Amino acid sequence: MPIVAQSTETTDWVSRFADEVIEESERRAPGKATSLATAPVVVVASGLSPSGPIHLGNLREVMTPHLVADEIRRRGHQVRHLISWDDYDRYRKVPNGVDGVDGSWAEHIGKPLTAVPAPVGSAHPNWAEHFKAAMVDALAEMGVEFDGISQTAQYTSGVYREQILHAMKHRRDIDAILDQYRTKKGPAKKQSQKPVDEAELEAAEGSGAAAEDDGSSGAAGYFPYKPYCGQCDKDLTTVTAYDEDTTELTYTCTACGFAETVALNEFNRGKLVWKVDWPMRWAYEGVVFEPSGVDHSSPGSSFQVGGQIVGIFGGEQPIGPMYAFVGISGMAKMSSSKGGVPTPADALKIMEPQLLRWLYARRRPNQSFKIAFDQEIQRLYDEWDKLDAKVADGSALPGDVAAHARAVRTAAGELPRTPRPMSYRTLASVADITAGAEAQTLRILSELDPTDPLSSLDEVRPRLDKAEAWINTQVPADQRTIVREEADAELLKSLDEPSRQSLRLLLDGLAEHWSLDGLTHLVYGVPKVQAGFAADATPKELPAEIKTAQRSFFALLYHLLVGRDTGPRLPTLLLAVGQERVRLLLGE
Repeated sequence: MPIVAQSTETTDWVSRFADEVIEESERRAPGKATSLATAPVVVVASGLSPSGPIHLGNLREVMTPHLVADEIRRRGHQVRHLISWDDYDRYRKVPNGVDGVDGSWAEHIGKPLTAVPAPVGSAHPNWAEHFKAAMVDALAEMGVEFDGISQTAQYTSGVYREQILHAMKHRRDIDAILDQYRTKKGPAKKQSQKPVDEAELEAAEGSGAAAEDDGSSGAAGYFPYKPYCGQCDKDLTTVTAYDEDTTELTYTCTACGFAETVALNEFNRGKLVWKVDWPMRWAYEGVVFEPSGVDHSSPGSSFQVGGQIVGIFGGEQPIGPMYAFVGISGMAKMSSSKGGVPTPADALKIMEPQLLRWLYARRRPNQSFKIAFDQEIQRLYDEWDKLDAKVADGSALPGDVAAHARAVRTAAGELPRTPRPMSYRTLASVADITAGAEAQTLRILSELDPTDPLSSLDEVRPRLDKAEAWINTQVPADQRTIVREEADAELLKSLDEPSRQSLRLLLDGLAEHWSLDGLTHLVYGVPKVQAGFAADATPKELPAEIKTAQRSFFALLYHLLVGRDTGPRLPTLLLAVGQERVRLLLGE
């Protein structure tokens, strides 16, 4: 009887996929799963091409199987999450905005990514390793456990030799499957968010060469294998002859004119084209679960065609949910990915890994969502903190509890977190005002709650560091807060008596209300008292014009303190400026 341990989490999309994957894994190994100890190792997979910065859309390719694998692991099953680094892809073009790249990199188009020099200033040995390293570090910070497989290592060491020879032997069968789609016109191809294996594409840019993305076809027939040239190391090659008995393969290079005949049973400088390579790996690794982008739903897509080709290699197509795109809300300046979309490393500079994990865990794979780099990040953090509190007091909904659990911990344990998670909004405001001065930051944060003062900034790290990074990298200079050095004498002189009275009421209450909650009560209470109401009167007890009076009062304070109509929350701003300077700027 199959063993399917029940999840400790409330059923959500992750649990449902885990159920299906465990069932499918056991179906493929009938009779073995008499207990968890004898159950087959469940294999899930992702594929990433380090042809440039690996962005937050690509991260969904990793997070979807990671969350499912982690749920399976929590249930006591053995599971492998494979990440295939498609570093044997061809270098197709020079990415925009990569630091240190100039026109000289164009000469490497067509070579394997691991044969291209790293960008100027990189400590890594080649192009692929440079971009892979940033992703590896980001995944470690997010608690993602995986087994990385370099496709350069796999192909150049001969690991796939039998699979390559098998594909060449059955090339006519593969060609017949592909031919079913070549003459069909499917819907317009959507922009792919799945990392594309570049070896399936010819370097149309700069080479003038053209070929189908599913292999070479010509007078000698169809070939699902693409050699890298023995002279220029580029894949601008055409197979002109192949002998199945001797495995002798002849190719010519359209880039440099080089030609040679090699024994394919000894030759390790080439790879299967993508539409054959992907299903070959499904069979070779025994992959049960692997997601793909929405573009793979169209007729002739790699996933659909692969579902037929995988049988040639004696394997089965994995369960493959299609995931929707990940959008970005704002991005002022991103040093590591300018000219492109931000990476997980960019996101982790401004948000804690729990928040980033939560964004991927709370939405089903087919639901799109946005990751905020603008002011929206403050609202997301407010929402996260509210969820954290609800989970703690037991009032959160079951689905939210599950997403929260997947965000804060993995099967290996809880992710490191900020010991005292103060409001991100407040931390950002303080970082804005203090410009990173630690002594001033500690003073302000300690005064937020005088009954429980902060003793060290380490208590609010790393969240404080993330908020500071957001202020420094994502908030435009003209939106930064600069406190006035001197009082605006002209504005103070022009004030009418009601405005002067409002300032006196505020100044009179400063000392007594010098805390975050106290100042909040004070600044909202001044217009109420001026209108003859109690400072703690509720909105239901007040006329609508009180809100107008409050807005006018707040605008006056902002002008006197920072010379603008708006700024950080006034209670935080007052604490940051300090009592003595507030009194000076408000004309006392």
